[in-house]
Amino acid sequence: MSATGADERVLARVVFPTDGDLDVLPLYVDGQQVPVAGPDGEAAQPVAYDQNPDQVLGRRSYRLGHGERASFATYFNAFPAGYWRRWSTLAGVRLRVRTSGTGTLVVYRSSARGSVARVTARSLSASSDELVSLPLGAFGDGGWYWFDLVAGSNDLVLESAEWLAGERRPDSVEAPRGTVTIGITTFNRPAYCTALLAQLGAADELRGVVDEVLVVDQGTQPVRRDAGFTAASGALGRRLRILEQGNLGGSGGFARAMLETLDVGRSDHVLLLDDDVVCEPEGIARAVTFADFARTPTVVGGHMFSMYERSVLHAFAERVVPWQFRWAPSAATKHDHDLSESNLRSTPWLHRRAAADYNGWWMCLIPTTVLRDVGLSLPVFIKWDDAEFGLRAAAAGYPTVSLPGAAVWHVPWTDKDDSVDWQAYFHARNRFVAALLHSPFEHGGRMVRESLAIQLKHLMAMQYSAAHLREQALLDVLDGPDGLHAGLGTTLPAVRAARTEFDDARVAADPTEFAAVRPAKPRRRDPSTGRPTSQVATLTTALLGMARQLTPVPAGSRERPEREVPAVDAGWWTLSRLDSALVSTTDGTGVSWHRRDRSQVLAATRRATAVHQRLLREWPRLAAEYRAALPELVGEDAWRKTLDLPLPDHGDAT
Repeated sequence: MSATGADERVLARVVFPTDGDLDVLPLYVDGQQVPVAGPDGEAAQPVAYDQNPDQVLGRRSYRLGHGERASFATYFNAFPAGYWRRWSTLAGVRLRVRTSGTGTLVVYRSSARGSVARVTARSLSASSDELVSLPLGAFGDGGWYWFDLVAGSNDLVLESAEWLAGERRPDSVEAPRGTVTIGITTFNRPAYCTALLAQLGAADELRGVVDEVLVVDQGTQPVRRDAGFTAASGALGRRLRILEQGNLGGSGGFARAMLETLDVGRSDHVLLLDDDVVCEPEGIARAVTFADFARTPTVVGGHMFSMYERSVLHAFAERVVPWQFRWAPSAATKHDHDLSESNLRSTPWLHRRAAADYNGWWMCLIPTTVLRDVGLSLPVFIKWDDAEFGLRAAAAGYPTVSLPGAAVWHVPWTDKDDSVDWQAYFHARNRFVAALLHSPFEHGGRMVRESLAIQLKHLMAMQYSAAHLREQALLDVLDGPDGLHAGLGTTLPAVRAARTEFDDARVAADPTEFAAVRPAKPRRRDPSTGRPTSQVATLTTALLGMARQLTPVPAGSRERPEREVPAVDAGWWTLSRLDSALVSTTDGTGVSWHRRDRSQVLAATRRATAVHQRLLREWPRLAAEYRAALPELVGEDAWRKTLDLPLPDHGDAT
C-alpha cells in the first residue's frame, strides 16, 4: 500500500548509530539470529542476534543480505504504544517503511505482560513504500509495536522508516508543533560540553525543533576556550547562547535556563540536559513531539544509559517512596539492565508501562506553561531539585512521563559515592526540605528514624566528615527556608572548608603517601566483608559495631592503618569492625585514612540524637513554614534577585 498525505506528523524515526560502536548497536537493531549449540550434543538454540556495523548504511538506512532477518524490537526503534495510549490524544499510529530489494515486512505487537503477537506481514517488491495503520486501544497497561524485515533472493535495504500520527481521539484537537530551548548547565567540563554542542548542532532531526541552546557556564574553565568550541558553535550558529555566572549549582544553572526561556517567550518547552552526557538527538525530537500530543501539559523525561557500559539501561523510571521519602526505581522496573544480553523482546518488565514521580534532570523536558504555573527550580544547589519539581508539578495536575526511546548516556551514580563527600550535606538537607514540602505524613513517615540510622552508620564507618556535614545540614533545615536563596552561592565553600578538618576527607592519590599498613594483631582469616542478609543480622552487626565505638582505641591504630579496604567492601558493616583503615574512593582515583575516634563518636552520637528529636518535635511547624514559603522560593522575582538580573517592568501599577 502506498503512503499518502502531505501533512504527516512524525512521532519517531527509525535511526541507527553511524560510528560503528558494537556496544550500542543492540539498542537499535537485532540482526540475524545466531544458533548456539547446547551442552552434550543438544540441539542448537537461537539465543542471540548478531549485529554487524557494516550493515548500517546511514543514519536511517540498514542492509540485510540474502535470507537474513533483522528485528527492530529494540529500545530506540520499537514504538512504546502503551505510553502513547495512556498519555496522548492519539487513538492510533501508522508505520511507514520504505525499502529497496525483495523480502518481507512483519509487524508485531506485545502486551503489558511481554507476550508477543504477529499483527500483519507484507511482501516487499524491488521498491516498496508501505503504510500500516495500527490502533492503540489495547495498550492500556503497556505494550509495544515493532517490525522485522526478512531479505529475499537478494539484498534488502531499509531506506527509512518512521512512526506517524494516526487517528485522533474523538475529543482531541490538532496537536501544536512545539519548539524547545535546550538548557545545559556546566561547571569545568568544557570538553564534554563542547562535544554535546557538536552533537546537537549536527542533528538534522532537531532543525525546526530547537529554537536555542543555552549554556549556563558556572565554571572557571570557560567552554568558549575549549579547542573544539569554534567548530561546535559554528554548527549551531545563532541558535547557541552562552551565559556566564557564578557557581550556583545545578538548580541555579537550570533555573537560569528556565527563566531565560520564559523571558524570550519563543519556545513551548525547555529541555534540561547535563553537560557530561552523550545524547541520542532523535530522543529530543521524540520528547518534544510527545509533549505536543499530550492530553495535558506533561513533563517528559529521558532514561539514563551507562556511559561506561553503553548497552546498560541504568535508570528507567523513578519514584519517591512516601513513607521513607527516598528515591527508588518505579514499581516493576529495574536499575542496570543490560539490553545487549536481554533485549526488549525477551525482557517482560520493559513491556509494562511504568509510572514516574519525577525524571532526573540529566534529560528532562518541561512545558513553559508548567513553569509559569508552578515556578522554577527550588534553590538547593544540587540534589533533589528534580524530584521536588516532579512532585510539585504532579500536585498541580501535571504528570511526569519517563519516555522509552528518549535517553542519554551518563556516568551512573553507582560509580561515585557522593553520599560521603561534600555532597553529603546537600543529600541530607535537600531531602528533608523536599519532604517537609511534600511528605503526606505528619512527621515525614519513617524518614527521621532512618536519617538517624544513616548518621550512626557514618560514625561506625569512621566517616566523620560525612556525619558532620549531615548534622550541619539538619541544623540548617531547622533554621527554616529563608537561607536557601541567600546561601546558594556561599554554602559550598563553607561545606568544603568544614571537610578539611577530618582525616577521612583527605584523599591521597597513592596509599604510599600514608604510613605502611600493619595489622594490630595477626588474624587467622580475613573478616567477612559481605553485607548482612537479614534484619536480625543487620541489627546484630549494628549493635556490635556501636558497642565497639565505646571501647578504647589502640594507640597503634592512630599511627598506622591496620588494613586496606577496597571501595566495594567499604560498607559500614566492614569498617565498624576496624580501628584504622585505608579506604579507596569509589571512582578509584585515591585513598583516605579512616581512624576511629571514641570521643568524637560519643559526642556526635549525642548531637545526632538531639537534632533528630528536634526534627520530630518541630516537623509540623517546619512543614507549614516551608510550604508557605514555596511560592516565593521558586518564583521568578526571587530567582532574578539571586541571579542578579533586573526585575521585569510591570508598568504602572495604578
